[in-house]
Amino acid sequence: MKDLNLVPTFLWCLLLFPLHKAVANGVTPEETKQLRDEVREMFYHAFDGYMEHAFPLDELRPLTCEGEDTLGGYALTLIDSLDTLALLGDRERFTASVEWIGKNLRFDINKTVSIFETTIRVLGGLLSAHLIASDYATGMRIPSYDNELLDLAEDLARRLLPAFDTPTGIPFGSVNLKYGVDEHESKITSTAGGGTLTLEFGVLSRLTNDPIFEQVTKNAVRGLWARRSKLNLVGAHINVFTGEWTQKDAGIGTSIDSFYEYLLKAYLLFGDEEYLFIFQEAYSAAMHYLYNDPWYVEVNMDSAAIVWPLFNSLQAFWPGLQVLAGDIDPAIRTHTAFFSVWKRYGFTPEGFNLATLSVQHGQKSYPLRPELIESTYWLYKATRNPRYLDAGRDIVASLQYGARCPCGYCHISDVEFHKREDHMESFFLAETVKYLWLLFDLAVGPDNLVENGPYKYIFSTEGHLLPATPQISLLQEHCSYFGAYCNRDSLKEEPNASDKSADSQETNGSRVSDGWVRTRFPLDSSSFKASPVSGLIKGLCPGLTHAQKYGISYLASVDTPHEDNSAKQKDIVVKSQAIVVVSDQISNQSLSGDGNDNNVKESTEREPESDPSLS
Repeated sequence: MKDLNLVPTFLWCLLLFPLHKAVANGVTPEETKQLRDEVREMFYHAFDGYMEHAFPLDELRPLTCEGEDTLGGYALTLIDSLDTLALLGDRERFTASVEWIGKNLRFDINKTVSIFETTIRVLGGLLSAHLIASDYATGMRIPSYDNELLDLAEDLARRLLPAFDTPTGIPFGSVNLKYGVDEHESKITSTAGGGTLTLEFGVLSRLTNDPIFEQVTKNAVRGLWARRSKLNLVGAHINVFTGEWTQKDAGIGTSIDSFYEYLLKAYLLFGDEEYLFIFQEAYSAAMHYLYNDPWYVEVNMDSAAIVWPLFNSLQAFWPGLQVLAGDIDPAIRTHTAFFSVWKRYGFTPEGFNLATLSVQHGQKSYPLRPELIESTYWLYKATRNPRYLDAGRDIVASLQYGARCPCGYCHISDVEFHKREDHMESFFLAETVKYLWLLFDLAVGPDNLVENGPYKYIFSTEGHLLPATPQISLLQEHCSYFGAYCNRDSLKEEPNASDKSADSQETNGSRVSDGWVRTRFPLDSSSFKASPVSGLIKGLCPGLTHAQKYGISYLASVDTPHEDNSAKQKDIVVKSQAIVVVSDQISNQSLSGDGNDNNVKESTEREPESDPSLS
């Protein structure tokens, strides 16, 4: 495996310095332009079908040209499509959509929704569109826009916060937007459900200046990673109260996939080295125990014994993630293997058995997933190998001839017989056609927000565009050089600053301390006061110590009786050097010795809780 210390260097070089323009031998320059325009038409065929026949319901039935509410009943497909409209340069429809949402969308409704899906689709869609609509530099600034989408995003996130009030910090899988968590809500959640929230909540904390959103999602990641096995593997499902794994199958696909993705992307977007440290450990373990070149299998997280020799379609994001990590060679081989399944059936089934080399029983569908297309885009961006344009052309042909329906694009219920199902997920417009369009536009000579815009963008797991602006990426930068972006508070002089403990110091205006932030909090978050939003491009920002960066210790896996394990957990966590940003109210208290130990003990007496599995 390549040295992952080179991760950020490779990625930013890839983003900052475009490689030479090339087109596939089989795809001429003129055909590449035609394919880009064809994908654009695919988007509008589906988007117009939704707006005409389904809006404001959540999703479209493309066969019968009707609508249906599938998530919360708040125009899900429109929200998920906002930044794709902006990416395509459609100012008129982007403006009209943003204005309608700002005037009509409300979340004070008696609906129980998925934390995971609501975060990545709705919260991510609102934040991405806000960042585009509010910034002149994007070229899509809406003059009349007054932060309506940001206000909606904050309101929605506060309604999701009760789900995090668990002993482990790992959230419930669902929450009622009006009444909170139901007393009968399942305590089992997936690893992806608890660990794929950091980007959206972290961006919201930076935009609103309220640290609570970032705190709870980071604690959720810590709660999951703390309970990893001795092999540094995580299971698929966990009890959010007891912290016990209820399904110990470790893999890179269903129920776990985006946990890995958000570790690396949270580091790239926020510069928080704790995420990079965890990613390096988790990625190394995955490549050692799960990688059967070029495929990936599922194993028992404790013994590494193979339990599923199965390719599932959600694994197809992995080569794209490897491109971001700078590990190109295995990404190329794995993509070739995954695409061979697409070529065989015209689509990728949800499950393909590697032992029998056939479609897994009960997993024959293709719900218009974007993961293979996403990896195709990233590999073409990294290598400019023309084979990836050929792959893109094949994918377009499959979608056009196999999935196109009267009002949009249909799920394929059986990839062997190409049977259609009357449903179109919102992510088809948020991701599937977005990555296809970006692939061909990149080959033609990119002229879009992602490739030529004012910022470098990180894609969320729903394909939403999150820009690396100074406010988002540098606000809490761990730096020790002049010219860094620092909070005004970090420039205040403090008495006896040189006498500060190495384990308790000021970083960019926010105090940090060892231990864990408590997961129980007032639901209105009134006790968490925000730090000033303004920053200065000057000053010397104190950096983290080596111990704070790498001296992180975590809980052992929960295999012993509850009482004994609790004692062990307390003992281990007191020694932890995990870094957390805490509120101004807490930071005004002494962070030395006794007070900090008491906080640690309080927070670690609770046990984790989990979220239902994700498809």
